[in-house]
Amino acid sequence: MNFAHEQGQVSVTTELSDRDREIIAFERQWWKYAGAKEQAIRELFDMSATRYYQVLNALIDSQAALEADPMLIKRLRRLRASRQRARSARRLGIQL
Repeated sequence: MNFAHEQGQVSVTTELSDRDREIIAFERQWWKYAGAKEQAIRELFDMSATRYYQVLNALIDSQAALEADPMLIKRLRRLRASRQRARSARRLGIQL
């Protein structure tokens, strides 16, 4: 059973939608696309970069995505955590 929201949020179930799988595949190889990543996102997924990253963040937290591509999802989780630490440090005026 899939409990996906109308706006396309990732479901909490163990199944990935076709779009979720396409996003995972894109993240694995986005650098192969000519031009800016944001432009490729708009052309391939017909969504803004902001919306794409919201969907991607939900995917990164998804167990189904982790099972589908563990190396990529773990790498994206590490990158996200690193960025969050850097933002927090900047806000607090701490040098990392």
